[in-house]
Amino acid sequence: MAMKDAKPVLNQSQASEMVKKLYKLTPSEIRSLPSYDDLNFYVATVEGGEYVLKVMNSEDSKNADLIEVQTYAMSFLHKNGLPAQTALPTSTGQLMSLEEMDCGYGCQKYLVRLLTYLPGTTISKVPVTPQLLYETGKTAARMDKILEKMEHPHLNLLQRENFRWSLLYVPLLETYLDVLDGDPLQEVVKSVIHQYKTSVLSNYPNCRKCINHGDFNDLNVLVQPDESDGYKISGILDFGDMNSGYYIHDLAITIMYMMIEHPNPIEVGGAVLAGWESVLPLNEAEKDCLYVLVLSRFCQSLVFARCAVILQPENAEYLMISSRKGIHIVRNLWELGKEHVNKVWFRSAAQFSEKRQ
Repeated sequence: MAMKDAKPVLNQSQASEMVKKLYKLTPSEIRSLPSYDDLNFYVATVEGGEYVLKVMNSEDSKNADLIEVQTYAMSFLHKNGLPAQTALPTSTGQLMSLEEMDCGYGCQKYLVRLLTYLPGTTISKVPVTPQLLYETGKTAARMDKILEKMEHPHLNLLQRENFRWSLLYVPLLETYLDVLDGDPLQEVVKSVIHQYKTSVLSNYPNCRKCINHGDFNDLNVLVQPDESDGYKISGILDFGDMNSGYYIHDLAITIMYMMIEHPNPIEVGGAVLAGWESVLPLNEAEKDCLYVLVLSRFCQSLVFARCAVILQPENAEYLMISSRKGIHIVRNLWELGKEHVNKVWFRSAAQFSEKRQ
């Protein structure tokens, strides 16, 4: 089934009825929120709470045990001091409910959760200062370190073989390269895949394994103003790409998406890296992988955004947010080369850390 046919379709009235039926709450305000594959609604209730109603697409809804692990991870992070959402139980005590609906493709089943609403605005909408980048790197590392301690009977499901968004499976991009036919970017992507095969895969035995959030991006990190006229992180969203990987993966993903929000993208790496290493200093193998893994994530984002637009042309604006900005950055990063970029990142990380001492 194409993901276009798997994405649920509900209007605000139907979403409101779902909240009443499953949670015995009365919505006073409800509005749709942007989403990639699922359906999200902001919900304020007469009873006083604020929530996000999340209706999973029908394909992912078939993996209830995996969604259970993701939901548990959010709660585990929340209990350990990080601002993650938690799921509200239904009136029958379940953290998620499998609902059968006809959204225009025949009757299908969709997993439904009501998650706590976290205050703040996405980091994409505020100036990304060096201090905020440092805090972003530090928070990402803290998150991975906490998740390392998590136990769950279905934890093995995070070993998502051939999961195309995992940085373990960058060579899978080769099967999607036709969406770049005629685009000079195709040669850059091919070169990055080659570099991944020759310089990253051989380093993995010396990299540290962990559970990855997998999508610590500029739309999944919320911030609020702090007392020093800057911003503090107030929320971590969307655990749908969680997978077993390596610490260096989440660092690369964080740097890549923060680069998209900065007027001088190459400057981002140092501050994020300093924040990360304040919690988890990198070993030599991880340092050697970082540049190619950042490029690899750019390539995943660019290629899969093109694929998604073919399936959901009406959602092109949201789907192409990262891709439009990323095209110029990935070309520049590739042309600058690994030696130059690493020198900039690691030198500025060291300088940033010295200033904080």
